[in-house]
Amino acid sequence: MRELNEIKKDLGRCDMEILDLLMRRLSYAAEIMECKKEQGLSIFQMEEEKRRNETLLAAIGDHAYYAELLRIFETIDEESKCVQSKSLFDQNIALIGFMGTGKSTVSKYLRDMLAMKEVDVDAMIVEDQKMPIRDIFEKYGEEYFRDCESNAILNLQSCRQTIISCGGGAVIREENVKNLKKSSCIVLLTASPETILERVKDDGGRPILNGNMNVEFIKELMAKRKDFYEKAADIIVETDHKNVQQICEELFLSLLQFEH
Repeated sequence: MRELNEIKKDLGRCDMEILDLLMRRLSYAAEIMECKKEQGLSIFQMEEEKRRNETLLAAIGDHAYYAELLRIFETIDEESKCVQSKSLFDQNIALIGFMGTGKSTVSKYLRDMLAMKEVDVDAMIVEDQKMPIRDIFEKYGEEYFRDCESNAILNLQSCRQTIISCGGGAVIREENVKNLKKSSCIVLLTASPETILERVKDDGGRPILNGNMNVEFIKELMAKRKDFYEKAADIIVETDHKNVQQICEELFLSLLQFEH
């Protein structure tokens, strides 16, 4: 058996080699994103990521430390995505729009694909108040809920590289818009009343629509909020008849144009 000090020296050399490779890998990850931006290529290339993962798994094979190696590479991949998202856009992305336009779906997709942090304002309120939103409305009324919403948005000003999913009525208050714009690009997601009804008709957690789950009521409420949404928005993305990848590609193309 080798001497302990000799083994420790080899371990130290490995650390330095790994560090050098990681620094190069992260710079390559950033370079890839810059090439995609410059050449107008798709930001989200699912098939390419799938092929890379398959190659990695084949290379690891049945190694004794299979699980440990996999976790290490998952972490490396996550941090590479963080580097790429920083090279794409350095502000927060605040998603606004009527219920059912896809804010939660888009937020989760961006979180997974770009390793950005994700915050749902409604979820923050539910956690703080220890009750569902419909119960907050029933017990305290809408104005109380709106105050909770404003406080939550105010507390998010220090966030960076974060996707902020806002409730449908968040931008009705001008103070919320001002606080979001301090650190975020505001993206309005839109959809037709028919699409929205199809998406939310089975969701019992929509207190605004209680007893009014129909196209005409949704259309009327959307019309009341339309000016607030459009005035607040830096970018508008329609979500009808598009999958989440298409929506996010369009969103990021608009973000890059907005940034410059």
